[in-house]
Amino acid sequence: QCLLSGSWRSDTSCRMVVYALDKDNRFSGFYLPGPAGGDSELLSSPLEGSQQDAGLVPQPTFFFTVNWQLRDSQTARTTVFLGQCYVDTKGEETLHALWLLREAADSPAEDWKATR
Repeated sequence: QCLLSGSWRSDTSCRMVVYALDKDNRFSGFYLPGPAGGDSELLSSPLEGSQQDAGLVPQPTFFFTVNWQLRDSQTARTTVFLGQCYVDTKGEETLHALWLLREAADSPAEDWKATR
């Protein structure tokens, strides 16, 4: 299957909820960091993404972006996740992803420390 719609939980207890995929395999939803995130300023944040057609590819790749909503902050943060959905022999779906976090920099001189 590997349809991303539904609720997913990471090893660090972050939660991602994906609404139904549209006809072009795009989706939206929200992302909520878990306690391992350690940042009480992070709120439930919107996400948008896309995956390969699971009807054509049995273990599709996907991407999504999260535009973080922070409590009482002017700091802008965006994270991009890029990964693949795997299905094991028991039909269990697992997502493997890499991520890149970008914070807004005040100037080009500060750009070097804005990406993690």
